[in-house]
Amino acid sequence: MSASAVLRSEWIKIRSVRSVFGSLAAVLLVTMAVTVLTAATVGRAEADDAELLFGAFYALNFGQIAAISFGTTAVSAEYANGALRMSLAAVPRRTLFYVAKMCLVGTAALAVGLVTSFGAFLAGQLFMGDDAIGLSEPGALRAAFGGGIYLALMALFAAGLTFLLRSAVAVLSVLIPFILIVSFVVGDVAGSVADYLPDRAGQLVLHQHPEGSLGPWTGLAVTAAWAAATLLAGWWALRRRDV
Repeated sequence: MSASAVLRSEWIKIRSVRSVFGSLAAVLLVTMAVTVLTAATVGRAEADDAELLFGAFYALNFGQIAAISFGTTAVSAEYANGALRMSLAAVPRRTLFYVAKMCLVGTAALAVGLVTSFGAFLAGQLFMGDDAIGLSEPGALRAAFGGGIYLALMALFAAGLTFLLRSAVAVLSVLIPFILIVSFVVGDVAGSVADYLPDRAGQLVLHQHPEGSLGPWTGLAVTAAWAAATLLAGWWALRRRDV
């Protein structure tokens, strides 16, 4: 099969498998729902005590869970009912199959992530009254773009790890508690070392004036390095182990 044919087949998989498409849609839907709910109820009340720019992207904490779920289910669907055997029979060149799938996962996550990040920022400001900020605010445009890239990187991070572990349950059982609990505990104990964790490093791009040893884009680069490492590990697993 040609590269374009493999890309089309992978896009069909994303659109037709309900769990995969549903998790992709949830990135936008969950983030927007949490944004509206929090901005409408406590947004103005906490405006004096919080960084307005970082607070505008609070809901991305929930959107990243959906992004991780999308990256995981997009790969784990291959391991259900022997689907991977059929995929590799159709595309014997495993590297081509792997690159095509990761390109589609990354592209879809980036497109939805950018819409989600900009949409959440703009929607939240509608409820902030005199405390509202715009994209002209220093760092706001960078944060909106960076938020979309961050969601895509987390989806790829999860996708590579799923190829390595071959289990959606295992990946979600590791990543979700890590991001929601362990990362904050490590941050309190280890200090600046925690800035190099994939989630904490990537979210530095959402701050107007990030603190610590990393800047906004270097933090995002650290998250990209984590994603690249799991993608390489997943490629190795597919080439050497999976049948």
